[in-house]
Amino acid sequence: MQRAKTPLQLLITSTTRPLCHRHFHRPHLRHHQVAHSVGIIGVPFSKGQPRDGVQLGPDVIRAEGLVQKLRGQGCAVKDYGNLSYEEVLPDEPVGRVKHPRAVGDANRRLSEAVRAVKRDGRTAVVLGGDHSLAIGSVHGHASAVGDVSLVWVDAHADINTPLSTPTGNMHGQPASYLLHELRPKVPILPNFSWMTPCVSAKHLVYIGLRDLDPEEHFLLNLVGVKSFSMTQVDALGIGRVMEETCDLLCKDGTRRPIHLSYDVDAFDPAVTPATGTPVMGGLTYREGVYIAEHLANTGLLSAVDVVEVNPAVGVSEQDVQRTAGVAVDILLGCFGRLRGGNHPPNFCLPDA
Repeated sequence: MQRAKTPLQLLITSTTRPLCHRHFHRPHLRHHQVAHSVGIIGVPFSKGQPRDGVQLGPDVIRAEGLVQKLRGQGCAVKDYGNLSYEEVLPDEPVGRVKHPRAVGDANRRLSEAVRAVKRDGRTAVVLGGDHSLAIGSVHGHASAVGDVSLVWVDAHADINTPLSTPTGNMHGQPASYLLHELRPKVPILPNFSWMTPCVSAKHLVYIGLRDLDPEEHFLLNLVGVKSFSMTQVDALGIGRVMEETCDLLCKDGTRRPIHLSYDVDAFDPAVTPATGTPVMGGLTYREGVYIAEHLANTGLLSAVDVVEVNPAVGVSEQDVQRTAGVAVDILLGCFGRLRGGNHPPNFCLPDA
């Protein structure tokens, strides 16, 4: 017969379990590895922003041993290779928006590719490339599985509309295309007729914000998106931020698949120096990896983007390797690696 818990044991249990797990019903930590089926798509795309080199991101992330390391922790991995797309010429600006036809075409192809990965029964991993590719990645995910929750980890909100953008760069706009609530604010651009919004504002949470345009600040408040700026990360701690994030995403009791869209500029530039729009005061390595670990532990993580690794802006080869290595560590955390250690579920010691 199981012994009743003492009052102290009950107190410890109730105060150490993250709030989100009251809804997700997952154990807080798994000490053995769980098999995951992973499908990797590289997107060597750079037209959403002005800096050359970000199109090399998928290959430098792979070069840090991504596939081998995922397999080493028990994942079944299929690398679908790099997405191919055609050069779109001419591609004149539409209003302020730069390269709309190239961005629209590449994201349409990516949406189809992500949908195929999900239909194969795999967790989709999208390696960028710039963050404009989140339009197609999230759209393809939602097309395959229905409503999703979206966790956006970034120094920037990327929620400008084509009419509010001060730069015209489309890597600063993807969230506006995805949100149902902003559909009236987003005109249809060339090569975007396929795109329909697929995320509700109440199912989107930002983490790591610290560089917002005034227009973005207005838009976040207009649609009521929850965001944890670095000020709140500092005040609450990353553990509390993730507890509240999961509570918000499952507030209605629905277990929606989670899409994690992770821009490496969310980290402090000392951690990920080879990225195009670095902002001081970002996440530490420990905070950034913890986000991945926590979401993995929900059992609902269904697709992941890792974007904006740009080897061309790294001052040294060490900068590039450090940034790509952090990208790999994010993904290892997404698929069950714990810094406290893991072992395969069927592991046993040899007899003497």
